[in-house]
Amino acid sequence: MKKAVIVGTGAGGATVAKELQGKFDVTILESGKPFHPFKFNLSFLEHLKKTGLFFNPLEIQLLFPFMKIRKTGDNTVLVNGIGTGGTTTLSAGNAIRADAEIKKLGINLDPEFEEIYGEIPITFKHRQLWRKTTSRIFDICHEMELDPKPIPKFGDYSHCINCGQCVLGCTHAVKWDSRKYLSEAVDRGARLVTNCHVKSVRIKNGRAIGVLTHKNQFIPADLVILSAGGLGTPVILENSGIECEKKLFVDHVLTVAAEWKNCLQNKELSMPFVVQRDHFILSPYFEYLNFYFNKKWKYPAKDIFGIMIKLADECTGWIEKGRVYKTLTDTDKKRLNEGVVICTEIFARLGVKKKDIFFGNLTAGHPGGMLPLTAGEAETFHNERLPDGLYVADSTLFPQSIGKPPILTIIAMAKRISKLCIG
Repeated sequence: MKKAVIVGTGAGGATVAKELQGKFDVTILESGKPFHPFKFNLSFLEHLKKTGLFFNPLEIQLLFPFMKIRKTGDNTVLVNGIGTGGTTTLSAGNAIRADAEIKKLGINLDPEFEEIYGEIPITFKHRQLWRKTTSRIFDICHEMELDPKPIPKFGDYSHCINCGQCVLGCTHAVKWDSRKYLSEAVDRGARLVTNCHVKSVRIKNGRAIGVLTHKNQFIPADLVILSAGGLGTPVILENSGIECEKKLFVDHVLTVAAEWKNCLQNKELSMPFVVQRDHFILSPYFEYLNFYFNKKWKYPAKDIFGIMIKLADECTGWIEKGRVYKTLTDTDKKRLNEGVVICTEIFARLGVKKKDIFFGNLTAGHPGGMLPLTAGEAETFHNERLPDGLYVADSTLFPQSIGKPPILTIIAMAKRISKLCIG
């Protein structure tokens, strides 16, 4: 049986592993450790915050090593998961379909989405978990004709306890993440190797023949699939002599917040509904990084209500030797300001004065786009720069920023790529 090496265990990697095992002898390489949810008491950490010990988001990695933090040139905090399950473990569990730009290339992923809906529980039934303030914000968005819609969620929320820790790892087996697919692959015979950093792909006579790890261990393969994420895959490609494009997007996030007594947004599922605009989405969101590391967020967690602006930023960044080069363009800033204006009006209708609104630092968590799909690759999903036997199956393939959660669409693309590899 031919051998396949898959790099990464997030949405793309776990999906490909599940689909290929049995058709290939699959080895999955994960740079992190087996994932465990955040274990520290948040109430205790809130008290500890008052001591001033928390001053840099990079400190979070000391408490929670599964959350990798890095900064760009304009101090945007980039967040991604490192460990089994990748960033799916730290996501809000949003199952939003985001393939509009892919469809424009002539790629129809309807069959793959249908497969997903048959395999993963996806539900809209979580309104019973919304707090009073969230429900009021939803009604205000309706009054403003913003067409708010509940967000479909991966998982079974009938036994959600509203702990508010969706983005720190679900401790109650409510939210689905890609470790479920990963377990299926392993149960079928795939081998999972953790703490294994892949440096590069070994290429011979125009064909991928395996990968080289950080310990200079060569792992041979007939098929290599990179699913190390929008920040990890381009580095491996660069180390392999394969040039990527300077079209990195990161989906910048700006949280607009205000004090609202006992709103308890910190004890509520993350991102319960969404407002879609042309170049960004709005969604209620409690921002943990800003709460603990931004001095402007001085109120108790239970008294802060935030609205996320998630931007579909212009694809103008790149990664070089592992360093991220990315800043907001003038157009990005203009679009973010449009979101701020809407959020300000929402808060005004709630009863918050403009002077009492405060902002989070810029964060980001959906990087991709450095090897974007084109219409010429609609049938093959294989960029001409890649040697035979090497595929990419993560957000690196997105033709442009989508400005919304990408997990569902990454899974669909990974399923299509799996079929192509088997075929």
